[in-house]
Amino acid sequence: MIFLAGLLMISSCQNRPKEVLSRKEMEQLLYDVYLAEATMENEYQLFNTPEKKEAYINRLFASHGVTQAEWDSSLAWYSDRIDLYLKMNDSVKARLERARKEVDAEIARLAALKVRDPRTLSPSYIPRHYLFTSSAADRGFRFRLLEPDINERITSGQFSFTFSVIGIPPCFPHRLTSLLMLEYGDTTIYLPQRITENRTYRFTAMKYLPGDSISEIRGDTLREIHGYLHLHDSLKRSALIQLYDIRLGSVVADSAEIIPSREEIGSLQERDGLLHDTLSVR
Repeated sequence: MIFLAGLLMISSCQNRPKEVLSRKEMEQLLYDVYLAEATMENEYQLFNTPEKKEAYINRLFASHGVTQAEWDSSLAWYSDRIDLYLKMNDSVKARLERARKEVDAEIARLAALKVRDPRTLSPSYIPRHYLFTSSAADRGFRFRLLEPDINERITSGQFSFTFSVIGIPPCFPHRLTSLLMLEYGDTTIYLPQRITENRTYRFTAMKYLPGDSISEIRGDTLREIHGYLHLHDSLKRSALIQLYDIRLGSVVADSAEIIPSREEIGSLQERDGLLHDTLSVR
């Protein structure tokens, strides 16, 4: 009977209409919808009309490349297959619970660190999670990695700095910015980013700049990494914005991104008017 039920479920998934999202796509969208609903409930003053709530959900759908009609069709199709829908829902709720526990544990750990002298923390420390609070001291963090730290974290030629954001409302008047500064032998690369929506951000770069000879490659080895994320919020109202899954390290082979060439480095340093703003924040 169990084998037969499994066959029926596989057959049901294979007969899925093309306008219905796949199980993987549906689970990811359900996850983000639950997060959006929690955000709207906690930030009720920002979502005090049906129009604001609808606009927020529409932005979420757009970020997934999904229309309201596709969401409605997918929800109806999976709801008609209640066993499959319940499995998906349980998987999503388990994922949310794991994320909540990780964030709670990190918040508790950071709260315990506040009683310590900040000078005792290593400059290379990068938190896995970060919660912005109304305190001026908790409007962001910065880090600095020297060559020994770099060699320990980055064991391949490519590396990435990634983080995910949650809690940014649809109408976000403040500036949340990040900057990654990479210092090589005779080259410095700036990678600024303005953070405006709830998603995962990724910067990918290389440990060795391309060169025509061994001596050039050695001369252009990454020596230092400086970085920060900063929330420019003079009113101190954005206390529910959180960063999670913050990572800096080697890129996994199947997730590598396109790396800029030496000819593109100059344009990277000059791109975006944000660079001047981010460098001036200390």
